[in-house]
Amino acid sequence: MNARLPAAQRRAQLLQVALETFSADGYASTTMDLVARRAGVTKPVLYQHFASKHDLFLELLRDVGNRLESMVAEATAHTGTPREMVEAGISSYFRFVFENPLEFQLLFGEGVRSELEFAALVTQVEREFADFIAELIAIENMPADDRKLVANGIVGLAESTARFVLLDLEGHTCDAVASRVADLLWSGLRGDPEVS
Repeated sequence: MNARLPAAQRRAQLLQVALETFSADGYASTTMDLVARRAGVTKPVLYQHFASKHDLFLELLRDVGNRLESMVAEATAHTGTPREMVEAGISSYFRFVFENPLEFQLLFGEGVRSELEFAALVTQVEREFADFIAELIAIENMPADDRKLVANGIVGLAESTARFVLLDLEGHTCDAVASRVADLLWSGLRGDPEVS
């Protein structure tokens, strides 16, 4: 068994092991026994942190969604022009995908849509992300509803592109993917990728 860790460190360790286990074995095949064994703890220790497998999985989804959104928010907070904001946001999104493929697949993979509560949480993450992006869209005279529409399209484009990239992660580079998607978005938002 692992040495005694402070509660916050133990919780982080359990979430990491659970992430790897759910990603490798799927939700249905993962048990609390298996997570505890792989984490090197007893099952009661695991239950001290998470009441059930369901709660553990929900916590993982929330954690990954929050980290992705925080990463993009931080990247776009210190940019100058709108074009730089688009590039920074897309770059941070795809950096997350390339550096955390298990997390991305856990949050946006098809398996998570099989249970209503999990699907609802992912939909909430997508909606919050789209709301955040809508606030960043600074196109003069564009109504709020249109900004939300465009923002949801951006979320869908980014997710779909990330799924494609994850089929062959070695065949792509983060910078190249982010640059291509940022150019596409900027063209759509401004009509000309060369406009700054």
